Amino acid sequence: MKKPNVSSPRTIDEYIERFPDPVRAKLREVREVVRRAAPEATEKISYGIPTFTQGKNLFHFAASKKHVGLYPGPDAIAAFPEELEDFETSKGTIRVPFDQPIPVDLIEKIVRFNQKS
Repeated sequence: MKKPNVSSPRTIDEYIERFPDPVRAKLREVREVVRRAAPEATEKISYGIPTFTQGKNLFHFAASKKHVGLYPGPDAIAAFPEELEDFETSKGTIRVPFDQPIPVDLIEKIVRFNQKS
C-alpha cells in the first residue's frame, strides 16, 4: 500500500497544528519561552522540526509519542547537569514527558547559554 503524501511543515505554526490540543499547548509554551529568551532569533523548520537561529542554531524542539523533545545541543546539556537531573537526557536532547510541566526557567537559561557560546 502506498503511503499518503505528507509534506513537511514549512512553518512552526504548521508543525504545531499537526498535533492534538494538549500537545499543541506544550509546543506553544516552549515556543513562547524561547521567543522571550531570544526575541531577536529567527524561527524556521530545520531537520523537519521547529528551530530558532541567531547566527547559529540556538534551540530545536519537537513532539514525540510520549514527550516533548528539547534539542539545545550537547554543550548546553553538559552545562546544566544539576538542573537536568529530573529529566531523561542524551547527548543533545532533553525529554519532557507530557505529564510534566514545561521547564520554563531551564529553557530560558539554556537559550541564553546558547546565545553566548
